[in-house]
Amino acid sequence: MARDMARDMAPDVTTANSARAPLSRFLRWDVLVGVLLVLVFAGGAAGSPEFANAGNLSFALGDLGEIALIALAMTLLVVAAEVDLSVASVLGLSSALVGHLWDAGWAIETIIPLVVVVGAACGLVNGLLVTRLGLPSLAVTIGTLALYRGLAQVVLGDRAIAEFPQSYVNLTVNDVPGTPIPYPVALFAVLAVITAVALHATGFGRALFAIGAQVEAAHFAGIRVKRIKLVLFVISGLVAAFAGVVYTLRYGSARADNGSGLELAVIAAVLLGGVDFDGGKGTLGGVIAGVLLIGLLRNLLMLNDVSTEIQSVVTGLLLVISVITPRLVAVARQRRRVPSPVMPTPPTT
Repeated sequence: MARDMARDMAPDVTTANSARAPLSRFLRWDVLVGVLLVLVFAGGAAGSPEFANAGNLSFALGDLGEIALIALAMTLLVVAAEVDLSVASVLGLSSALVGHLWDAGWAIETIIPLVVVVGAACGLVNGLLVTRLGLPSLAVTIGTLALYRGLAQVVLGDRAIAEFPQSYVNLTVNDVPGTPIPYPVALFAVLAVITAVALHATGFGRALFAIGAQVEAAHFAGIRVKRIKLVLFVISGLVAAFAGVVYTLRYGSARADNGSGLELAVIAAVLLGGVDFDGGKGTLGGVIAGVLLIGLLRNLLMLNDVSTEIQSVVTGLLLVISVITPRLVAVARQRRRVPSPVMPTPPTT
């Protein structure tokens, strides 16, 4: 009878877990970032009459087009517990090549695919150093960050090349008819859908999460870890080079220093979106929310005449917050899961 009474008095764990499930889903980091994005947009619209008009939204979206494109490839890498800090330098090298070849009389239709191939080759170099020599991607891509930026300086020097074909420039600055969405952002939306399906609904995506969670277990499960990582680095270089073409045409100027520091905004967007820097966790939806949040914050700061230096400080703070906060939450959850010591039941007489 005592056992039956204890069972009746014990809390219904299943019911409690069911009650906590909706709350825990709402408290997911990527969901919170989405809520913060809505609040920033609402606050910006209420505080500045220029913020929510179509012209400004088109400018804000266009200003983050290259960051958004590179963030897709970076998400795949970080989920697999790797990182590519050379993406902004690949963008700069791409811009320098576009300017050099255009100045030499090449057709833009030939320049673009060639530059994209060079970007893929840069990613291949990164991938080979990481997968074949076993070097850490953080150290490798810090080195190639300087290498590729130096090559950009060799290719173009201090020159700035302009006057590109207007039809191609229009593709990077004009909006999709009837919307405030620039063509590069529309392309990003299509690629984001493809990336989301690949990451969250295919065996390839499951392999990436497995690699990021436990690389040795993934290897013993038959996943070709090195090959997959090599492909990810090639994709990262390819996308960064294409973003360099877009960047060059959008600004109408090819320079070796184009995109300097852009890797900070990309990494901030990915980590702010909830992707764990140690790999194995994250959603593409969170990354997209992170990209948009950074873009809107930058736009709000510009509308209020805040200097680019302060904008960089804000981006850096977001990066620090996105790294620290999920880890503090994880520690708090772990402490809640630790069971309290159970006092021994006295023997019955």
